[in-house]
Amino acid sequence: MMILAALGLTGWLRTRSSSASQCSWDRRWQQAMSLFVLPPLLLTMTAISIVYMGAEEVPLLWEWQGRFSYLLATGFLGLAGILLLKQASQSWLLQRRIRNCPQHKLLGVSSRVLDNPVPYSALVGLWQPELIVTQGLLRTLDNEHLESVFKHEQGHCYYADPFWFFWLGWVRSYTAWLPQTEALWQELLLLREMRADYWAAQQVDPLILAESLLQVASNCSMFADSCCTAFSCSATRDRLQERIDALLSSDVDVLNSSLWSWNWLLPILPLLVVPFHTCTHLSTH
Repeated sequence: MMILAALGLTGWLRTRSSSASQCSWDRRWQQAMSLFVLPPLLLTMTAISIVYMGAEEVPLLWEWQGRFSYLLATGFLGLAGILLLKQASQSWLLQRRIRNCPQHKLLGVSSRVLDNPVPYSALVGLWQPELIVTQGLLRTLDNEHLESVFKHEQGHCYYADPFWFFWLGWVRSYTAWLPQTEALWQELLLLREMRADYWAAQQVDPLILAESLLQVASNCSMFADSCCTAFSCSATRDRLQERIDALLSSDVDVLNSSLWSWNWLLPILPLLVVPFHTCTHLSTH
Protein backbone atom coordinates (compact mmCIF):
# COMPACT_ATOMS: atom_id res chain seq x y z
CA MET A 1 0.00 0.00 0.00
CA MET A 2 2.83 2.41 0.86
CA ILE A 3 4.54 1.65 -2.45
CA LEU A 4 1.35 2.30 -4.44
CA ALA A 5 0.79 5.58 -2.59
CA ALA A 6 4.40 6.66 -3.20
CA LEU A 7 4.23 5.76 -6.89
CA GLY A 8 0.94 7.62 -7.29
CA LEU A 9 2.31 10.70 -5.56
CA THR A 10 5.53 10.68 -7.60
CA GLY A 11 3.54 10.40 -10.81
CA TRP A 12 1.35 13.30 -9.75
CA LEU A 13 4.38 15.44 -8.87
CA ARG A 14 5.99 14.81 -12.23
CA THR A 15 2.87 15.55 -14.29
CA ARG A 16 1.61 18.68 -12.52
CA SER A 17 4.40 21.00 -13.74
CA SER A 18 3.64 24.02 -15.88
CA SER A 19 5.40 24.82 -19.12
CA ALA A 20 9.01 25.65 -18.25
CA SER A 21 9.43 27.98 -21.21
CA GLN A 22 6.81 30.34 -19.72
CA CYS A 23 8.60 30.67 -16.36
CA SER A 24 11.42 32.93 -15.23
CA TRP A 25 14.92 31.43 -15.01
CA ASP A 26 14.73 31.43 -11.23
CA ARG A 27 11.38 29.64 -11.27
CA ARG A 28 12.62 27.13 -13.85
CA TRP A 29 15.57 26.21 -11.63
CA GLN A 30 13.37 25.69 -8.57
CA GLN A 31 10.78 23.72 -10.51
CA ALA A 32 13.22 21.46 -12.34
CA MET A 33 15.22 20.70 -9.20
CA SER A 34 12.20 19.90 -7.03
CA LEU A 35 10.50 17.77 -9.70
CA PHE A 36 13.74 15.92 -10.42
CA VAL A 37 14.72 15.21 -6.80
CA LEU A 38 11.49 14.95 -4.79
CA PRO A 39 9.91 11.88 -6.44
CA PRO A 40 13.08 9.71 -6.21
CA LEU A 41 13.64 10.90 -2.64
CA LEU A 42 10.06 10.00 -1.73
CA LEU A 43 10.44 6.53 -3.27
CA THR A 44 13.78 5.98 -1.54
CA MET A 45 12.45 6.95 1.89
CA THR A 46 9.39 4.74 1.34
CA ALA A 47 11.64 1.80 0.45
CA ILE A 48 13.80 2.40 3.54
CA SER A 49 10.69 2.49 5.74
CA ILE A 50 9.35 -0.75 4.27
CA VAL A 51 12.67 -2.53 4.66
CA TYR A 52 12.95 -1.38 8.27
CA MET A 53 9.41 -2.46 9.15
CA GLY A 54 9.77 -5.73 7.26
CA ALA A 55 12.99 -6.58 9.06
CA GLU A 56 11.35 -5.81 12.39
CA GLU A 57 8.12 -7.73 11.78
CA VAL A 58 9.31 -10.94 10.09
CA PRO A 59 5.96 -12.82 10.24
CA LEU A 60 4.43 -10.22 7.95
CA LEU A 61 6.75 -11.43 5.21
CA TRP A 62 4.66 -14.56 4.87
CA GLU A 63 1.68 -12.51 3.78
CA TRP A 64 2.05 -12.04 0.04
CA GLN A 65 1.43 -8.28 0.17
CA GLY A 66 4.05 -7.65 2.83
CA ARG A 67 6.55 -10.05 1.29
CA PHE A 68 6.18 -8.54 -2.18
CA SER A 69 6.56 -4.98 -0.87
CA TYR A 70 9.61 -5.97 1.16
CA LEU A 71 11.31 -7.68 -1.78
CA LEU A 72 10.45 -4.80 -4.12
CA ALA A 73 11.84 -2.22 -1.69
CA THR A 74 14.97 -4.28 -1.09
CA GLY A 75 15.55 -4.67 -4.82
CA PHE A 76 15.03 -0.95 -5.40
CA LEU A 77 17.56 0.02 -2.74
CA GLY A 78 19.98 -2.66 -3.94
CA LEU A 79 19.80 -1.34 -7.50
CA ALA A 80 20.39 2.22 -6.27
CA GLY A 81 23.43 1.06 -4.30
CA ILE A 82 24.91 -0.85 -7.24
CA LEU A 83 24.45 2.13 -9.58
CA LEU A 84 26.08 4.44 -7.02
CA LEU A 85 29.13 2.16 -6.85
CA LYS A 86 29.23 2.01 -10.66
CA GLN A 87 29.10 5.79 -11.05
CA ALA A 88 31.67 6.32 -8.29
CA SER A 89 34.07 3.88 -9.97
CA GLN A 90 33.59 5.60 -13.35
CA SER A 91 34.33 8.98 -11.77
CA TRP A 92 37.42 7.59 -10.01
CA LEU A 93 38.75 6.01 -13.21
CA LEU A 94 38.16 9.26 -15.10
CA GLN A 95 40.11 11.21 -12.49
CA ARG A 96 42.99 8.72 -12.70
CA ARG A 97 43.01 9.09 -16.46
CA ILE A 98 43.01 12.87 -16.25
CA ARG A 99 45.89 12.94 -13.75
CA ASN A 100 48.08 11.18 -16.31
CA CYS A 101 47.79 14.23 -18.57
CA PRO A 102 50.40 17.01 -18.38
CA GLN A 103 49.60 19.95 -16.12
CA HIS A 104 50.21 23.52 -17.30
CA LYS A 105 49.55 27.08 -16.16
CA LEU A 106 47.28 28.69 -18.73
CA LEU A 107 46.47 32.35 -18.13
CA GLY A 108 47.34 31.77 -14.49
CA VAL A 109 44.97 28.79 -14.19
CA SER A 110 46.26 25.29 -13.45
CA SER A 111 44.96 22.99 -16.20
CA ARG A 112 45.33 19.46 -17.49
CA VAL A 113 45.89 19.42 -21.25
CA LEU A 114 44.50 16.55 -23.30
CA ASP A 115 45.98 15.75 -26.69
CA ASN A 116 42.68 15.86 -28.56
CA PRO A 117 41.74 17.96 -31.63
CA VAL A 118 38.16 18.54 -30.42
CA PRO A 119 37.68 21.96 -28.71
CA TYR A 120 36.63 21.00 -25.19
CA SER A 121 36.94 22.09 -21.57
CA ALA A 122 35.45 20.75 -18.36
CA LEU A 123 35.85 20.40 -14.63
CA VAL A 124 36.50 16.81 -13.54
CA GLY A 125 36.33 15.60 -9.96
CA LEU A 126 33.86 15.75 -7.10
CA TRP A 127 35.19 17.90 -4.27
CA GLN A 128 38.40 19.44 -5.66
CA PRO A 129 37.80 19.28 -9.42
CA GLU A 130 40.54 19.85 -11.97
CA LEU A 131 40.18 21.88 -15.13
CA ILE A 132 40.85 19.98 -18.34
CA VAL A 133 41.28 21.54 -21.77
CA THR A 134 42.16 20.02 -25.11
CA GLN A 135 44.79 21.04 -27.62
CA GLY A 136 41.88 21.70 -29.97
CA LEU A 137 40.49 24.35 -27.62
CA LEU A 138 43.89 26.05 -27.30
CA ARG A 139 44.22 26.19 -31.09
CA THR A 140 40.66 27.46 -31.59
CA LEU A 141 40.46 30.32 -29.06
CA ASP A 142 42.67 33.32 -28.48
CA ASN A 143 43.58 34.38 -24.94
CA GLU A 144 40.61 36.69 -24.49
CA HIS A 145 38.08 34.00 -25.42
CA LEU A 146 40.01 31.35 -23.52
CA GLU A 147 39.81 33.46 -20.37
CA SER A 148 36.03 33.65 -20.71
CA VAL A 149 35.87 29.84 -20.88
CA PHE A 150 38.01 29.58 -17.74
CA LYS A 151 35.70 32.02 -15.93
CA HIS A 152 32.74 29.87 -16.92
CA GLU A 153 34.41 26.78 -15.42
CA GLN A 154 35.26 28.76 -12.28
CA GLY A 155 31.53 29.47 -12.00
CA HIS A 156 30.91 25.73 -11.87
CA CYS A 157 33.53 25.45 -9.15
CA TYR A 158 31.93 28.30 -7.19
CA TYR A 159 28.58 26.49 -7.13
CA ALA A 160 30.22 23.06 -6.57
CA ASP A 161 28.40 21.75 -9.65
CA PRO A 162 30.67 18.70 -10.15
CA PHE A 163 29.84 17.48 -6.64
CA TRP A 164 26.11 18.08 -6.74
CA PHE A 165 25.60 16.80 -10.28
CA PHE A 166 27.41 13.60 -9.41
CA TRP A 167 24.59 12.86 -6.95
CA LEU A 168 21.90 14.13 -9.31
CA GLY A 169 23.34 11.87 -12.01
CA TRP A 170 23.07 8.95 -9.61
CA VAL A 171 19.42 9.80 -8.90
CA ARG A 172 18.82 9.91 -12.65
CA SER A 173 20.41 6.47 -13.13
CA TYR A 174 18.17 4.56 -10.73
CA THR A 175 14.94 6.41 -11.49
CA ALA A 176 15.25 6.65 -15.28
CA TRP A 177 11.92 4.82 -15.56
CA LEU A 178 9.99 7.64 -13.89
CA PRO A 179 8.08 10.04 -16.19
CA GLN A 180 10.02 13.06 -17.51
CA THR A 181 13.32 12.05 -15.90
CA GLU A 182 15.40 12.69 -19.03
CA ALA A 183 13.59 15.94 -19.87
CA LEU A 184 14.16 17.27 -16.35
CA TRP A 185 17.82 16.18 -16.44
CA GLN A 186 18.38 18.06 -19.69
CA GLU A 187 16.65 21.11 -18.20
CA LEU A 188 18.94 21.00 -15.16
CA LEU A 189 22.02 20.70 -17.38
CA LEU A 190 20.92 23.73 -19.37
CA LEU A 191 20.22 25.81 -16.26
CA ARG A 192 23.51 24.70 -14.72
CA GLU A 193 25.38 26.03 -17.74
CA MET A 194 23.35 29.24 -17.81
CA ARG A 195 24.15 29.84 -14.14
CA ALA A 196 27.87 29.41 -14.81
CA ASP A 197 27.52 31.66 -17.88
CA TYR A 198 25.91 34.35 -15.75
CA TRP A 199 28.63 34.08 -13.10
CA ALA A 200 31.34 34.42 -15.77
CA ALA A 201 29.53 37.32 -17.44
CA GLN A 202 30.01 39.36 -14.24
CA GLN A 203 33.78 39.26 -14.86
CA VAL A 204 34.20 39.15 -18.63
CA ASP A 205 32.37 40.64 -21.59
CA PRO A 206 29.20 38.55 -22.18
CA LEU A 207 29.65 39.00 -25.92
CA ILE A 208 33.13 37.42 -25.74
CA LEU A 209 31.68 34.51 -23.76
CA ALA A 210 28.89 34.04 -26.31
CA GLU A 211 31.43 34.04 -29.15
CA SER A 212 33.48 31.40 -27.31
CA LEU A 213 30.40 29.27 -26.92
CA LEU A 214 29.64 29.50 -30.63
CA GLN A 215 33.18 28.50 -31.54
CA VAL A 216 33.36 25.41 -29.35
CA ALA A 217 29.72 24.29 -29.48
CA SER A 218 29.47 20.57 -30.12
CA ASN A 219 26.74 17.95 -30.17
CA CYS A 220 28.93 15.40 -28.41
CA SER A 221 30.47 15.19 -24.96
CA MET A 222 33.78 13.49 -24.23
CA PHE A 223 32.70 12.44 -20.73
CA ALA A 224 29.43 11.74 -18.90
CA ASP A 225 27.57 14.88 -17.77
CA SER A 226 27.30 13.47 -14.24
CA CYS A 227 31.12 13.14 -13.98
CA CYS A 228 32.12 16.57 -15.24
CA THR A 229 30.85 20.04 -16.16
CA ALA A 230 31.66 20.79 -19.78
CA PHE A 231 31.55 24.28 -21.33
CA SER A 232 29.81 23.04 -24.50
CA CYS A 233 27.75 20.45 -22.56
CA SER A 234 26.33 18.67 -25.62
CA ALA A 235 24.97 21.96 -26.88
CA THR A 236 22.06 21.27 -29.21
CA ARG A 237 20.91 24.15 -31.39
CA ASP A 238 17.94 25.16 -29.20
CA ARG A 239 19.93 24.95 -25.95
CA LEU A 240 22.81 26.88 -27.53
CA GLN A 241 20.45 29.62 -28.69
CA GLU A 242 18.87 29.83 -25.25
CA ARG A 243 22.25 30.24 -23.56
CA ILE A 244 23.34 32.94 -25.99
CA ASP A 245 20.04 34.82 -25.65
CA ALA A 246 20.41 34.72 -21.87
CA LEU A 247 23.99 36.00 -22.06
CA LEU A 248 22.98 38.92 -24.22
CA SER A 249 19.94 39.75 -22.11
CA SER A 250 20.29 42.35 -19.36
CA ASP A 251 17.44 41.10 -17.14
CA VAL A 252 18.51 37.50 -16.55
CA ASP A 253 19.34 36.53 -12.97
CA VAL A 254 19.71 32.83 -12.18
CA LEU A 255 21.97 33.28 -9.17
CA ASN A 256 19.49 34.05 -6.39
CA SER A 257 17.80 30.66 -6.49
CA SER A 258 16.24 29.42 -3.26
CA LEU A 259 15.15 25.79 -3.37
CA TRP A 260 13.12 25.81 -0.18
CA SER A 261 9.49 24.75 -0.50
CA TRP A 262 7.06 22.95 1.77
CA ASN A 263 7.07 20.18 -0.85
CA TRP A 264 10.49 19.14 0.46
CA LEU A 265 8.78 17.78 3.57
CA LEU A 266 6.94 15.13 1.52
CA PRO A 267 9.78 12.55 1.58
CA ILE A 268 9.64 12.33 5.39
CA LEU A 269 6.00 11.16 5.33
CA PRO A 270 6.93 7.45 4.95
CA LEU A 271 9.18 7.70 8.01
CA LEU A 272 6.23 8.93 10.09
CA VAL A 273 4.55 5.56 9.56
CA VAL A 274 7.37 3.66 11.29
CA PRO A 275 6.57 4.73 14.89
CA PHE A 276 2.89 3.75 14.45
CA HIS A 277 3.94 0.38 13.09
CA THR A 278 6.24 -0.12 16.07
CA CYS A 279 3.49 0.78 18.55
CA THR A 280 1.08 -1.64 16.84
CA HIS A 281 3.70 -4.37 16.97
CA LEU A 282 4.32 -3.84 20.71
CA SER A 283 0.62 -3.75 21.58
CA THR A 284 0.04 -7.15 19.97
CA HIS A 285 2.72 -8.83 22.08
